[in-house]
Order: sequence, then structure tokens, then C-alpha cells
Amino acid sequence: MVTLYGIPNCDTIKKARRWLEGAGVEYHFHNYRKDGLQKDMLEQWADELGWEALLNRRGTTWRKLPEEQKSAINAERAITLMLEQPAMIKRPLLDTGSQKLLGFSEEQYSNLLS
Repeated sequence: MVTLYGIPNCDTIKKARRWLEGAGVEYHFHNYRKDGLQKDMLEQWADELGWEALLNRRGTTWRKLPEEQKSAINAERAITLMLEQPAMIKRPLLDTGSQKLLGFSEEQYSNLLS
């Protein structure tokens, strides 16, 4: 089963969900805030995708952090921040069971799911 991870009010999540539904792809939506997030799952994603790629540095949540927190970021601190504030995880994260994809691109989704 395909799982889409994210936050429902995110515009990129909405685009990804519309694409999946339009393509007839069955999927489960995992809402970080409602369904939670386990540290071991986040660590596995960080190992597989890289914590730098997983950390959303373009979002408001990141930009509001004090400069000393941002400049001292490392894998352990990033994982702690993402657990405390799931909006700091780049969205969406699509998991097909065998592959994971960060962000949304119609071309990438089509290539992965066709």
C-alpha cells in the first residue's frame, strides 16, 4: 500500500493527493499531527534519504527558529526538531513500500507509480 505522509493543509500535499486520486492510485494518508510520528521511523527516513533532505528549511517553522539553533543543526538535533514540530519535515513523503520520494513532481510520481 502506498502511504503519503504530511500535513493536510499543505498546498503541496493537496496537489499530491489530487494527482494520486486522478491517477487512480490507492493510498493511505498519514497525518503527522493526528497520526503521530515515531522517532525510529524518522531516523530510518533520515538514514535512507538524508536528514538534510528531510529537513524543510524553506518553511516558516524553520525561519522562525533562533539563529543559534539553525547554525548548530546536525542529524540528532534535526530529528528532535522534526519530532517536536512535524511541519519541519519536507512534504510530502511518498512511500511505495520499496521506494520513498520527497516532494511532489507529477513526472516523478508518474515514473514511480506507473
